[in-house]
Formats: sequence, C-alpha cells, structure tokens
Amino acid sequence: MYKTLLIILGLFFLLGCSNNDDSSVSDSSDNDNGSLPNDDDMLPDPDENSETMFIPCSNGMAGIYPCSGYDLLGQINLTDLSASSANDIWGWTDTTTGKEYALVGLSNGTAFVDITDTEELIYLGKLPTATLSSSWRDIKVYQDHAFIVSEAGGHGMQVFDLTKLRNVMNAPETFEADTRYTGFGNAHNIVINEVSGYAYAVGTGTFNGGAHFIDIQDPKNPIAAGGYAANGYSHDAQVVTYNGPDADYTGQEIFIGANENQVAIVDISDKDNPIQISNIQYTNIGYTHQGWFSEDQRYFILGDELDEIQLGFDSRTLVFDLSDLDNPILHHTYLGETAAIDHNGYVKGDAFYLANYTAGVRILDISGIDGQSIVEEGFFDTYPPSNTAAFEGVWSVYPYFESEKIIVNDINSGLFVIKKSN
Repeated sequence: MYKTLLIILGLFFLLGCSNNDDSSVSDSSDNDNGSLPNDDDMLPDPDENSETMFIPCSNGMAGIYPCSGYDLLGQINLTDLSASSANDIWGWTDTTTGKEYALVGLSNGTAFVDITDTEELIYLGKLPTATLSSSWRDIKVYQDHAFIVSEAGGHGMQVFDLTKLRNVMNAPETFEADTRYTGFGNAHNIVINEVSGYAYAVGTGTFNGGAHFIDIQDPKNPIAAGGYAANGYSHDAQVVTYNGPDADYTGQEIFIGANENQVAIVDISDKDNPIQISNIQYTNIGYTHQGWFSEDQRYFILGDELDEIQLGFDSRTLVFDLSDLDNPILHHTYLGETAAIDHNGYVKGDAFYLANYTAGVRILDISGIDGQSIVEEGFFDTYPPSNTAAFEGVWSVYPYFESEKIIVNDINSGLFVIKKSN
C-alpha cells in the first residue's frame, strides 16, 4: 500500500515523509519535491545565512523571516554543515555540564551543535551516514546516547555516545558511531520510551513495517526484542508508560502508531505478546502521519500529511479523546492559519509545537483543548517565499530545553534557534 502511495505521488512527494522500504535517496535528488519553481529566487542565499546574532521579532519580522512572538537567536546554514538538505532534529542536555546541544539530521549524516551560548553557536562535527545519503533520517536520545536511523539502504541504527561532545578539540570533527544495530536495514523513524529503556524502529523491512522492538537499557549493546506486525506499516509513533485517565491500562507500555490510514493503539508491555487495544480511522484520510499525547495522556493530537494537498484543507490537526483507550473518539478538528502541510508536532505543557513545512513552526495554545479550543499563539517562518502546500521549509522542531530555546530544522536552510519573545 505504501509503495502504491509513493508511486502516485512521484516526484511531487520526494521530500515528503513517506518512504520506500528498500530505497534510499541520494543528495543529488534532495529538494525535488514540488515547490513553486520561482521560490528558490526568494530564499536566503545559503552562503550568507549563518547568524549568531539575536534578531528580535519586531513588526512581524525577524530580519527576513516572518514571525509572531518568537525571536531568532541564531542559525547555521546547510553550506556550513556541508549538506544538501536537512530533516529531523532532536536535543540533548548534558546534565553534568548543563550545556545544550542540537542533534541535526542531514542528508549525509547527523551534525552536533553546541547551542548553549547563542551568540556563539558551535558546530562540533558530524557523524556520517552509515551507508548512503538519504533525505530521511531520524534521531532520539536515551541515557546520553543518540540513536539514529535512516531510509538509506542497509543503514541500521547508529548509537553515538553524546558525552564525546564534551571534549571536542578541533571542531568540526568527523565522528564514528560507538556501535551499530543491524537487525534491520532502512527505517523511517525511531521511537524511544525512556521509562522502559526500549527503542522502536518503525517503517523497516521487518514485521510488515510495524514496530521493531530493541532493548537499549545498555545503550552500547542493543538487543533485538521482537516486534509487532498486525496493523501493518507504522510511519511514526509514540510509546509511553501509561498514566492517563483509563485505569485499565495504568502502568502498561502503550504504542500509538500513525499507520498510513489508521492510528493503531497497542499494549506492548509483554514484548512476546503485543495486544491490539483499538484502532482509529477518520473521515478525509490523506496519510496518517504523526501525533503526540497531551501531557495528561487524555488527548492524542494527530497530523495527516496529505489532506492539505489532496483535499484542500488549511493545515488540519485532529484531536482524539483517548479517555477510554478501547473506544477513542474524535474530539476536535483544528484548521490552521495557512494552506501549508503539517508535519511533526510535539506537546510541552499547554503548547503544541507544529513543524508546518512552508509556514515554519507554529505554536498552538492547547490550554482550552477540553472545550475544543485551540488557538495559534505565535510562529516563526523559516521559509519566507510562501505558505503553500509544498514539501519545503520546516521538517521538525524540538521544544524541550529547560532554557526554553527551541530548535528548528529547515529542509532548505538548516538549523534555527528561536525563543519566545520577552
């Protein structure tokens, strides 16, 4: 089914987030994804676009970037990162030193940037891709180690000890992985439950594309731990040790997968016997892409990646009430301010941070979610040319630093560090 979708979309979807289990995308084909032909003329010159200077959002602009309520602290462009395109992003705080780092997914590897002092962002170096370059890479962190997967053929899962970043003497360095798990080749995403110490690779060539379980409690010695195939291909997922309103599942490890045309809810506490709890289907499905729990684990906030293109919606976000995991119901549908495609979204407190491709990162106030109220409270648009439905601009966002810095990865322009205006 997935390959059929990819064939239909063809070149238009090359830099979208859907994938082919057996293929990789080289640097030379990155960014050929259906943007307006003249948009490149409006993009900032990549050779002149690295900034470490604070630029406030004033009168709707931070320099050349449209904004509302969020300032630009700094950025590093793709030229400086020696890559042709960017993709996923995650963050790490060194609890020993207090320093903050951006883990920047790129076409040809993963870059590590010290963002502690935004007046001097430091590109420390890169862990090259394990095999080939690819437009798709995904990164998560557990116990001071980065776990990295890619759509590159034969890539497996790289494991990198982040404490090495404390002692970089000659930046930028070329790093090596501490180990590499090869129980699968390509993968679309990696999900980690930090409570249980398990990683879940999704979109691999194993378990029908469903979750591939890996015990990472000893990070440098990952161990295969089974998988779940019953609901088919998982594009992305969240896994939690459940503490939400449904007392039937308190303390259980719950997998919520965005599975192309459904959301799959599975109890994976017993790795040898995963049990489907329920699945969610909804009207006007384009491509069930990614979602995240509210902090009380009552609501699941979902993005559909193709509904804007195929059905003409403005950025559409679906909210499901999961008070009863056996009987989830659609609670609310939010339509954004632009026609841009929604991509990855993450919850922190009462805010939902949405990577919104050409519309940049949008920050939604979800404090009124019980009453079916979601309001855009700010944005920072890293892609000035347009807000059309195209696979350009922001791929992902990480909002979890205690300093309240937010790191953003733009496919075309690289790393941005922003923060809410005072």
